[in-house]
Amino acid sequence: MKNLITCIGEILIDFLPIDSDGSTTGFSMHPGGAPFNVAVGLAHLGQPVAFVSKVSTDYFGRYLLAYAQAQGIDTRCLLTSAAAPSTLAFIAIESGEPVFTFYGEGAADALLHLDEIPPACFVETSILHFGGISLLRGTTPATVLSVVEQLKGKALVSFDPNLRPRLIRDEQSYRALLQRFFRLADVIKISAADSAWLAPDQPSERVAGDLLAQGAVFVSVTHGSAGVLAFRRTDAGQIEQWQVPAYPVEIRDTVGAGDAFSAGFLAALARRGVVSRAALVSLAPTDIEAALHFASAVAALTCTQVGANPPVYADVVQFLKAVDHDQ
Repeated sequence: MKNLITCIGEILIDFLPIDSDGSTTGFSMHPGGAPFNVAVGLAHLGQPVAFVSKVSTDYFGRYLLAYAQAQGIDTRCLLTSAAAPSTLAFIAIESGEPVFTFYGEGAADALLHLDEIPPACFVETSILHFGGISLLRGTTPATVLSVVEQLKGKALVSFDPNLRPRLIRDEQSYRALLQRFFRLADVIKISAADSAWLAPDQPSERVAGDLLAQGAVFVSVTHGSAGVLAFRRTDAGQIEQWQVPAYPVEIRDTVGAGDAFSAGFLAALARRGVVSRAALVSLAPTDIEAALHFASAVAALTCTQVGANPPVYADVVQFLKAVDHDQ
């Protein structure tokens, strides 16, 4: 039965800064990794979700596996390795934006092989989401590409590159790989910073238009506190556009906000039975707008918590009702 939203990619430990008198005095440990954050968000929103990756059997890996199981994530495709360590990411805030330092060379989540993935992960997947630094290291990029190619046309394919330019070693090869993924994806989510790296000096509307021309049916560009722009290409070749403002909240931490948006949008699509490219093309514009508002609310509520800790479905519904009432 094809009912799983499957996320594939990196799973790691985020170490968030503990500050005292303006100086970092330590770090607190939180589960992380962009695709894993999306999986957690989907689980919190009540969606059946599986996560495909590999974790170490070291302390951090055992912690991540237990955490995934506690969130209700299907871990049949979350493999273990005793021969590789866990990926660790230390995060500091500079000029109001998170700056990441990764320690992941030879880590377990970078060493995923296609023949290790159980067949159920292909048979049961209705929506596939991928992206992040898992496309930069080891055997995992080729594995993700093979998975996407096998599920193209059989599941709705969602891609968030979640770019980390400081980690890119071979920009030419990486850009070529991204182009292959852009051509395969049905849904693409990028940030304003991603857009600026992909096409310097080009407005995000132009970048989104180029991505639609390459094959995507839906592209969203998140602009932080400025909200989100979204575009859909119809079967007739016309471009529809939405602009949804961000919800004002008291921000404690922006780590994982983009992942929360992706989780919210995919959950909203799944609740409407949109698990194919054709269904997304034919979805009513009012439903698209509602899904974008829902995703923006999920992202906003995530920012009120420290670490990538997305809200549960009931809290999002209550928040949206309160906002509508205030307006």
